[in-house]
Amino acid sequence: MMGIFSNAARDEQGNELKRRRTDQIPFSIIASDMTVVGDLETEGVVRIEGRVKGTVRVGSQILVTQGAVIEGDLHTQEAVIAGQVKGAIHAADRVELQATAVVSGDILTVRIAIVEGAKVTGEVKMDPALAGDATGKAAR
Repeated sequence: MMGIFSNAARDEQGNELKRRRTDQIPFSIIASDMTVVGDLETEGVVRIEGRVKGTVRVGSQILVTQGAVIEGDLHTQEAVIAGQVKGAIHAADRVELQATAVVSGDILTVRIAIVEGAKVTGEVKMDPALAGDATGKAAR
């Protein structure tokens, strides 16, 4: 019998499946009752439900939920925003602004999706040459 915290995924024959690359990326959550004052940095994925006052550097993906507030610049590969960002967003790959997103700052990315209802006060620049430097790393 497999335990609730077992990491081994199995197919119908019971053979262990190889893990996807994304399964190995660290995942962090800033809970809705939490405020982080200062810079936040990780190579993985961060889901922000609370408040962050400082620069956020996330190597893979940042998810800003509805009701969350970031006061500072974001640097990442991919940003999915449903909350509020008061600062620039630099995404080397993609930015998605959901209907409840409110961004007060410039957006620099290669690809962008904006759902009707999202609000942006700032410039949107889509330039692959500039976005490669979004996370402080060279473009691949």
